Amino acid sequence: MKITAITPFVAWIGFRNQMLVKVEADNGQTGWGESGLSSREQAVAGTVIHFREFLIGRDPRRMGALWQEMYRGQYFEGGRVLAAAISAIDIALHDLVAKSLGVPVYELLGGAHRDRVECFACIPNNAPPADYRALAKKLVDAEWNSVRTGFAAAAGGNYTDPADTTYDVRTAGVTTSEGLLAVRDAMGPSTMIGCDVHHRLSVAEAATWLQRLPAGTLDYVEEPIRDESPEAYEALRRLTDVPFAIGEEFASKWAFKPYIERNILQFARVDICNVGGFTEASKVAAMAEANYIDLLLHNPLGPICTAASVHLAAATPNFSYLESRTSPTESLPTVDDDVFPTRLYLADNAYPLPTAPGLGIEVNEDVLQASPPKLWEPPRLWRSDGSYTNW
Repeated sequence: MKITAITPFVAWIGFRNQMLVKVEADNGQTGWGESGLSSREQAVAGTVIHFREFLIGRDPRRMGALWQEMYRGQYFEGGRVLAAAISAIDIALHDLVAKSLGVPVYELLGGAHRDRVECFACIPNNAPPADYRALAKKLVDAEWNSVRTGFAAAAGGNYTDPADTTYDVRTAGVTTSEGLLAVRDAMGPSTMIGCDVHHRLSVAEAATWLQRLPAGTLDYVEEPIRDESPEAYEALRRLTDVPFAIGEEFASKWAFKPYIERNILQFARVDICNVGGFTEASKVAAMAEANYIDLLLHNPLGPICTAASVHLAAATPNFSYLESRTSPTESLPTVDDDVFPTRLYLADNAYPLPTAPGLGIEVNEDVLQASPPKLWEPPRLWRSDGSYTNW
């Protein structure tokens, strides 16, 4: 079996672009993958075209060897753009090979550990914390047992309004804390509750905010500060006992290495479309397992990312929850049934174990090609003094 074509597609689906890759083989099989690195899809598509030049004619079953060549095949190794392109191609190769064998992808990864992949729900980032109690009650009524909130960007918590871009850390901390206390009160002590801070805080700001939360409010805080410095996270660890969920931006096992080996993170937020596909995500999972760390999978993209994450979760013993952007509290327009006529569907708060060959995804290329990409930018936030800060 040999690769005959690799085609990148950047298409506007829902509220942003999705970067998909199709790999074809001479036996008539095709595989589909998806890239992360949202809002910089054109850079990833260009990298896929570079990789295509030496992948045509190669054996798609040698996924691990091809991963090494893609990662190390230029003088400047690694980085998020290269890793996002590798991720999409690696996922597509696994889809193609599994289809050729007539098995689900998780069978290539050692087989399934579970019958269903449970998810956590998201309270929308633009929801005012005053609404958190009512939203949490919806989840209780639907028997969801894990939820994550956002960290308010402004007094109203709304960063989607172009006129509301001022970020005040103390106001945001107060409003977020009030919302989290309401969620804990509504959902009870057995629910797993997290808060995604989107790396907006400094060490001091994060410590002050977390220290003022009553004990037991949070089961984890996600990315309270930026991830470039493990030492900064170690400083924050000394100032709080709330577990950390870190890693959705990491683009290799080497990025995870200090965080896992030095016990800085307690949940690994692996994104299969950013970290390097199945080949690299499986290695990160094994590293995490050796340190008794569970995977809390990042899944904000489209149905291919979701399907790949479900297969990874199924085959990973140390798995906790998969992020779901579809729940009683949220339904992001990232799924277009015209583009994806066959995909995975939630059953209550979990994805049943897939049984179809490959990822279990079909793509309508005609509709995909009729959805041209748009250049878009994430929200922008400024502090009250006019300086730029993280979204």
